[in-house]
Amino acid sequence: MASTGHLVLSLPQGNVVATSLGIEDFAKHASPGTLGGIKDRKVLFDLASRDGAPAFRFLDEGGWRDANRDATDALAALTSGKRTKTALSNSAFSCTPIDAMQRSFLVKTGGQLLEMQQRVDLARFATHAANERMKPDDVAAASGQPPVAVRPPRQFLVLAPSEFLVLSNLSPAEYAWYSTHRPGKMFRQVSFVELEHEHHQLADRELYDRAHEELEKNPAKKTKTIVQHNCMNYLLFRDWRGYAVPSTGGLYVADREHCAVWRFPEVVPRAWERAEG
Repeated sequence: MASTGHLVLSLPQGNVVATSLGIEDFAKHASPGTLGGIKDRKVLFDLASRDGAPAFRFLDEGGWRDANRDATDALAALTSGKRTKTALSNSAFSCTPIDAMQRSFLVKTGGQLLEMQQRVDLARFATHAANERMKPDDVAAASGQPPVAVRPPRQFLVLAPSEFLVLSNLSPAEYAWYSTHRPGKMFRQVSFVELEHEHHQLADRELYDRAHEELEKNPAKKTKTIVQHNCMNYLLFRDWRGYAVPSTGGLYVADREHCAVWRFPEVVPRAWERAEG
């Protein structure tokens, strides 16, 4: 039996939906439109499926749900004529293996879709020992990255498993390693982007300046969170590093073993660029 539809993972919402619609029609179906003034930007991942089931195994979650069965049942529901069926309504990102994420798309509020380039590996991690006393150059060595002489603070927008803005003295590959190895605060998986320029307008300015100063003066400091929750809708996609220069930046997803990146297309279609939201 051929696959009856798509499994689509949405960030930062963190749900998986089975749909008989194509990705483009699903994006429009799941978007509120721009008339109400609501911003609802998102990232979609088209997950691997075959013969009416996921073509991968969801990561173990301790038995509180059977994600593979739920996803298979959602795909089966499409055969009755349903256009969409929720498979996992929450916390799906952390149990979906990176290699299952076949294609990625950026979606504006009105449902306009931009497909990113094919996923490539940015780094493979062979070392896993971590402690809070590590300096940025120690993180570089652990993540297989060369040391750097100057570390101007970067700003990352983290999309999942929670949404926040963080200032960091780490590069994207280093941050991917650190956030998936940090003792007591590690993420099983993390998705984030680097912002092209620092955006302090979302943060309390005093807190932002203090965090910036702390990173500049303390060579051992690696990250400082400045804003929690609902950041993506206040930052345009063109604020993401790589939008103007596709060979840099992009959409990162990492786990304990590796970090992958989806770069922007070489040419962003003018119609998508001009679309509201």
